[in-house]
Amino acid sequence: MMAIAPSPARVRAAALLPRLALVLAALLAALFTAAGPAAAHAALTASDPKDGAVVATAPAQVTLSFSEQVAMGDDSIRVMDPQGRRVDTGELRDMCSGSTIRYGTALHSGLPDGTYTVAWQAVSADSHPVSGAFTFSIGAPSATSVALPTGQAGGGPVGIAYDIARYAAYAGFTVLVGGAAFILLCWRRGAAQRPLQKLVVRAWVTLTAATLAMLVLRNPYTGSGKFADALDLDGLKAVLETKPGASLVSRLLLLGAAALFIAVLFGAFARRTAETGHIGKGKDGDKDNGKGQGQTADKEADDLLFGLGIGGAVVAGGIAATWALSEHASTGIQPGFAMPADILHLLAVAAWLGGLTALLVALHKVPGIEREAVQRFSRVAFVSVLVLTVTGIYQSWRQVGSWSALTGTSYGRLLLLKVGLVAVLVGIAYVSRSWTARLTDAPAGKPAKIARERNVSRETQPAAVTVPEDPKRAAQLARQHAARENAREKQVRDADPNRAGLRRSVLAEAGVAVVLLAVTTVLTSTEPGRTAEQARGRESAATAVPNRAIKITLPFDTGGESGKGSVRVELDPGRVGANSLHVWVDDPEGKPLDIPEIKVAFTLPAKDIGPLPLIPERAAPGHWSASGVQLPLAGEWRIDVTVRTSDIDQTTVQKNVKIG
Repeated sequence: MMAIAPSPARVRAAALLPRLALVLAALLAALFTAAGPAAAHAALTASDPKDGAVVATAPAQVTLSFSEQVAMGDDSIRVMDPQGRRVDTGELRDMCSGSTIRYGTALHSGLPDGTYTVAWQAVSADSHPVSGAFTFSIGAPSATSVALPTGQAGGGPVGIAYDIARYAAYAGFTVLVGGAAFILLCWRRGAAQRPLQKLVVRAWVTLTAATLAMLVLRNPYTGSGKFADALDLDGLKAVLETKPGASLVSRLLLLGAAALFIAVLFGAFARRTAETGHIGKGKDGDKDNGKGQGQTADKEADDLLFGLGIGGAVVAGGIAATWALSEHASTGIQPGFAMPADILHLLAVAAWLGGLTALLVALHKVPGIEREAVQRFSRVAFVSVLVLTVTGIYQSWRQVGSWSALTGTSYGRLLLLKVGLVAVLVGIAYVSRSWTARLTDAPAGKPAKIARERNVSRETQPAAVTVPEDPKRAAQLARQHAARENAREKQVRDADPNRAGLRRSVLAEAGVAVVLLAVTTVLTSTEPGRTAEQARGRESAATAVPNRAIKITLPFDTGGESGKGSVRVELDPGRVGANSLHVWVDDPEGKPLDIPEIKVAFTLPAKDIGPLPLIPERAAPGHWSASGVQLPLAGEWRIDVTVRTSDIDQTTVQKNVKIG
């Protein structure tokens, strides 16, 4: 058997493939180095001083602890006095060690008593900004003129602009990849159709412009929230050194390769396909243009298809990876599985919804789309839905983790809305599939016949008339001529009622797809349900209180006459905040012992707080009480009780208790 040598086009494509793969691998490796495991949307887990704490002396610094790694700058932690003046040094202290993520800033010495405000902002490992504020007091609370920030990081006009760019990027990617896949997999003749060419090129322009906008807005989005900072070159340089910045730059480089792909698709490939008259791929086109010439043209078209398919898959996968490597998929549990799953998920979305957009344009703008092309897309959409289902279930489990998080968090409720929209989309797609089955074969695979149909009425038109010299009259005639042409094309397009039904159902699918992309965009900037549930659990654990008051009994001996007995202390409810205190003094027989004075002090050694002195009021013989006893922090508190039985006889007894 004589061996058949591969064509030059296939050889060039095969030689180019390793280079494309090498470039993509280098880009992905640069991003993977920064994609360590972390929980999406880092949360503030502790602070020193704590929110609402009252400390006896001014602390030397303020420290913040986070659930996962965050990025912070020198101005990320700001401390203001009651008059709104900054009292921190402005220098960030990195105090991270092992699994502990802690940052702090030093305070100026000699701070007076009063209430101080701490405002902070950071960028979590999934590239989204987080922020917050709290207050603490030195000595005693006071009035303050500092208002706690009401907006969140990433909000305001800059946040809105960034979210619009993010949505445009998703939409552009979906239509770019899906439109190209529709042409290569379903309707090769579509490469020569002007409406589809415009659709794909505009999608590329949209994705490129949105990526550039996100790169420029990244600094103010994660920082000041001011558009003017978009021109800050130092800020832009700092963005380029982050994982999201590297992802956006990589996306721009890959879009350069995508531009070359588009040029070949709508250039050489479109010409080869027009010569062979292919509908789709393989042997579905007309090959009656001469055996030798037809086989050569077919082989060249097939080789171009092979090269474009491989190159397009590499570029599309690389662009999808720029999202997977910088957002939710790169953080949390199992990132090694989550990132490839996210890439497949994005590609499946593009193949389905982007291909749907291309089909809609073809049905409305190109009257001669063949039945086989629609059927091929139906099969592509079915496979895409299967991939979406598998990867979507995995992503949902990974980001939600529990039924309570699914129904009790913003992320879970948005996910339920997304699932509902997908279900509606699948239902409409089923209707579209039924319309596809009814399509006739009349226009299939015959470009010449389609052209004849589009020009049926033109043959009966009179000869060309002289264009009048009056520009207004000429413009009016041109508009009339264009209206007649559009009417003729619409007549040919609507000749088959089944195609009209298919157009309506596909249009409905596209409308739902627009809403679905919007929900998906919001979902990517929402704290995952699993993380929100964990943060809520930490908050509940931190604010847990005992089921009953704390009661302790302490024996004492002052050494003098009637100097022995016991002290019973009751602290209700025994938690952070306001408490009521009762102290009873009994003699050795258990009877009330009326003594001259009793004092109580509270100390939290672990936080260097206290002693906080307290002199309860005498309520009855042997009974003292106090209300509004403030304990600012949870922890192991020491209660010191000083008992004085005479002018010279007194003693102090103590007991450690746990305050929730």
